[in-house]
Amino acid sequence: MPPSSPLPSSSLPPPRDPVPEGLRPLRRSFASTRTIVALMLREMATTNGRSPGGYLWAVLQPVAGIALLTVLFSLALRNPPLGVSFPLFYASGIVPFLMYLGLSNRIAVAVLFSRPLLAYPSVTFIDAILARFLLNFLTEVMVAYLIFAGILMFFDTRAILDLPSIALSLGLTGALALGVGTLNCYLFTRFPAWQQVWAILMRPMFLVSCVLMVYDSIPRFAREILWYNPIVHLVGLMRRGFYASYDAPYASPVYVLAVSGLCLLLGLILLRHNQYKLLNR
Repeated sequence: MPPSSPLPSSSLPPPRDPVPEGLRPLRRSFASTRTIVALMLREMATTNGRSPGGYLWAVLQPVAGIALLTVLFSLALRNPPLGVSFPLFYASGIVPFLMYLGLSNRIAVAVLFSRPLLAYPSVTFIDAILARFLLNFLTEVMVAYLIFAGILMFFDTRAILDLPSIALSLGLTGALALGVGTLNCYLFTRFPAWQQVWAILMRPMFLVSCVLMVYDSIPRFAREILWYNPIVHLVGLMRRGFYASYDAPYASPVYVLAVSGLCLLLGLILLRHNQYKLLNR
C-alpha cells in the first residue's frame, strides 16, 4: 500500500494562537493589578507597618498640630476667624495641607523606593507611583475621617456639614498631590539636590496657604498673589464643607485640576522618556 502523500501547505489549518487576542489586554491588566497590590503590601510592611505605632503616628501628627494651634490662639483670641470652635477651624486647614504635603512627598520618592524592583519587566514606574498613591491616599482619608469625627464628637462645633464640598476637597488634594508628586518623582531621581531645594521651598507654604487665617481677611494685593497657590483653594473648599455661612467663592476646582493635570502629564512624559537613564543612575 503506497504511503499517503502529505497534505499541501495550503490545506493545513492555520496555527492556533495560544492566547486569544481578546484576552491579552485583560491578562496584562490583571498582571498590573497584582503588581500594584504587591507593591502596596510591600510598602505597608516597610514603612508605617514596620513599628506598632506607625499608623498611629499618622493620626497623632496632625492632632498634635491642631492641639498646639488651638491652645496658642485660644489664649490670644476670643473666637476663631470662622465659627466657634478653634479645633475645627485649624483642622480644616491643617488636614488638607498635611495630606497634600505627605502624599506628594511619598509619591515623589516612588522610583527611588522601588528602584530594585523596576529592573523586572513586569514592574513599571507607573505601578510604583499608583501603589504609593492608592495606599497613602486611603491612609490620609482615614486620618481625616478620624480627626474630624473626633472633633465633631467631643467639641461643640455647631457645624453644618456639606459632604460634597468635603469630598471635593479631599479628591482635589489627592489629584494635586499625584500631579506634583509625579513631576517631582522625575526631578528627585534625575537631580538629587532638588529634594533639598524642594524641602526648603515648602517650609513657608504653611504660612501662605491660609491655614491660620481666612483668605477673605487678608489684604487684596496679597489675595491676588495667593490665589495662584492651589492649596488655598483646597483649604477654602474644606472650610466650606463645615461652615454653612462660608461660601469660598474664590475656590476654583478647575484651576486645581488644571495644575494637577499639567504636572502629571509633564511628569509622566519625562519619566517615560528617561526611565532607563533613571534606573541606571
